[in-house]
Amino acid sequence: MQTSLSSALIPGRFYLRCLVCLLLCLSSACAFADDHDDLIFAVRFDQVNKVNDLVKRGLSVNATESTRGETLLMIALREKSKKVFHYLLDHKDIKLEARAANGDTILMLASYLDNLPFVKAVIEHGAEINQVGWCALHYAAAGGNKNIVALLLENSAYIDAESPNKTTPLMMAARSGKHLIVNLLLEEGADPSLKNDLGLTALDFAIEVEQREIAAVLKERMQAVKK
Repeated sequence: MQTSLSSALIPGRFYLRCLVCLLLCLSSACAFADDHDDLIFAVRFDQVNKVNDLVKRGLSVNATESTRGETLLMIALREKSKKVFHYLLDHKDIKLEARAANGDTILMLASYLDNLPFVKAVIEHGAEINQVGWCALHYAAAGGNKNIVALLLENSAYIDAESPNKTTPLMMAARSGKHLIVNLLLEEGADPSLKNDLGLTALDFAIEVEQREIAAVLKERMQAVKK
């Protein structure tokens, strides 16, 4: 038979167990947060052995940082952490199409940051060249690296890819004043007559930013298309 004293102690024991469980959970969460911070730090400073150790302990190679939602691979790219970048790229669980908070993929970011070796590596590992909306070719065209633009085109990048507002890579190159890229895109068959949602062509962009040489080239090409 339970005494009144033992009955009174049961709720106390229950709450004590709950408190212990809560403290254990909080301790585990803090440890995980510390490991995650250590992982981000190791990626930033190209500490590939440390990254490998943390991954073996259960952290994800697709973990993200909180500010921009960028993956470890994107952080390694930004910081030029070459050893970590290739370690992550070669990992069987890496997700090349993971997106940052702004929608960028690793290929888009590598193109934007004008990093040809990393662009090549990502493509060789099977990254999708074409995306719905903004894509790597838009960024490469704006950045002005002819080799990156050529590489994307060689790998079947859609030359007249449209952003959500129907801006094309040719428009991006014209607006950014990238004469060599405008010429390359035109040579490869880009359509200068296309308009975005505001009704603007690549020529309109060139005129707006006072890129007279680019405007002249686009005007000549548009006239030739009309004939």
